[in-house]
Amino acid sequence: MEIFSVLSEPFLVALAVTALCFLFALFSLLRSSFSLPRRFTPPRKHHCDCTSNSDAAAVPYLNGGRTEMLEPSPVPAPAVLTERRMGSSMMEELVPEITTHALSYLDYPSLCRLSMTNSLMRKAANDDNAWKALYHKDFTLEQDSITPTNGWKAYYAATRAIVNINTEFFNIVRDKSLQAMSHFWLNADYVKCIHASGFFSGYNAVMQGWQLVFNWEQGLNFQVRDVCARVLTDMAWVTMKTYVDMDTGPFNVTNIYEFHNGRWYMVHHHSSVDGDVDHQIVHG
Repeated sequence: MEIFSVLSEPFLVALAVTALCFLFALFSLLRSSFSLPRRFTPPRKHHCDCTSNSDAAAVPYLNGGRTEMLEPSPVPAPAVLTERRMGSSMMEELVPEITTHALSYLDYPSLCRLSMTNSLMRKAANDDNAWKALYHKDFTLEQDSITPTNGWKAYYAATRAIVNINTEFFNIVRDKSLQAMSHFWLNADYVKCIHASGFFSGYNAVMQGWQLVFNWEQGLNFQVRDVCARVLTDMAWVTMKTYVDMDTGPFNVTNIYEFHNGRWYMVHHHSSVDGDVDHQIVHG
């Protein structure tokens, strides 16, 4: 009993400490033995041979051999997309001669609408050669050697404006409106008018001459052909032929306009038939 009492306290303490150390060492050994296999096992090794859509993006980074399957993917695609974003189009790749020829089939309104679509079409539609070709198609093959100051587009617009004004003149003649004719002419002493009623010089005399024409009972039914116009900064002239319902040949007509206060005014009109006799000259 004494031996047990003497050995119990130190022995029990030592035994307890030894047991705790043994258990701790055993626990550490078991923990390390289970963690080592996981530490050296390649992560997600099963994805290397997977062909599912969910792992397609990871395949090139996990397995170098799999990159051969992805090589057909278009490498220059970013360059193509960048080119498209910059506005590349078939129109840009055409040579200028083909572009001009293609645009020559468009009329005036269509070419104007094309220029309002985007920057590329505006550049193509504003090409000077395209407007020169349109001018020759709509008006005349003359004036091929001239170089308009503001380009052929501006010259086309100015020519179209004066041709429309010239058409308005013949509408006034058909309507026999002396009031409209008085606003159409420039009120100046140097204006001239030559037609079937005579030669009239000065604004008042010119209006008297048109009054004589409008008093005719015969209707003024005629057609206008071969219109050619030349436009300068503040002056323009138009030549044409008019065919009336008579046995005579076509009338050769020349109209001259001047630009004053933001609009065009007629200052000269000459209408005659080949072999015409001299007219009486009337001064205002």
